[in-house]
Amino acid sequence: MRLEWTVPAGAPPVMLRSFVRQSGRLSASLWKRVKWNGRVTVNGEEVHNARTPVAGGDRIVCEWDETSDIVPADIPLSVVYEDVSLLLVDKGPGMIIHPTHKKLHDSLVNAVAGYFVRKGEAAGIHPVYRLDRNTTGLVVVAKSAKVQWDLSRSHDRITRHYLAVSSGHLPEEEGVIEAPIGRKTGSIVEWMVRADGRPAKTAWTVLARGTDCDLLRLRLFTGRTHQIRVHLAHLGHPLLGDDLYGGPCGAIGRQALHAADVSFRHPETGEPMMWTAPLPEDMRRLAAGMTPVQDHFEQFFGRQP
Repeated sequence: MRLEWTVPAGAPPVMLRSFVRQSGRLSASLWKRVKWNGRVTVNGEEVHNARTPVAGGDRIVCEWDETSDIVPADIPLSVVYEDVSLLLVDKGPGMIIHPTHKKLHDSLVNAVAGYFVRKGEAAGIHPVYRLDRNTTGLVVVAKSAKVQWDLSRSHDRITRHYLAVSSGHLPEEEGVIEAPIGRKTGSIVEWMVRADGRPAKTAWTVLARGTDCDLLRLRLFTGRTHQIRVHLAHLGHPLLGDDLYGGPCGAIGRQALHAADVSFRHPETGEPMMWTAPLPEDMRRLAAGMTPVQDHFEQFFGRQP
């Protein structure tokens, strides 16, 4: 990976580290990676001191290797979009994002590593956010730590919408849940709404109603672990199939949650971009026969049952 900057003419002297971190917009971890495992030059001369002064007109180049030690796996991958900076994948159920043990090689990053090997491409593998094992849909993978940081340094850089099927009927057709989330006492996997938790905000819209369930479109304004699952359970309407948070499991064998669309400005070009992933078949069966309650139901479902 190679990044270049020219210090603006007339700028007063500043430490190299400060310029690259602030004007170059590199995270602290990425700057350390460049400093210790890469190469930094100022006007063509390699420098090793982060306190080296730079001033107006100086040309700075940072180079580092983005290859990773992730073990490649020959796992089918549904690629939605790809360019030199990004890879978007439509993840199926039953796949985690990162391996939970060094000897396990069945995660999304292992599948991406295998995909790059088959292409003959040396690229980084940096998922910008995570989906639970049994949540399906779009995952954005940055090919460099710089692109990952550009997209993840504030949550409003990416707009994500999910489709979900919740149990029972929400009392209104739309609303916002703002309730802090923290780990449940005594559990290593379960989260809950609690006063001392981290702020969390989810907006929801009912797209269609079934006999005893709703098809919802949800937007995340924060990115807490299990956020949608916890918020809906807190309202008394857990997702169908969500055995961790009390959802009925007779109709589907996983939580009925799908990352349906994602949009953001491309971190390199600034171009606005948006992608969608259709509902998987198990959730389509749940939605079949539901009564639409929004004029734009077909826009998100793909067809009217």
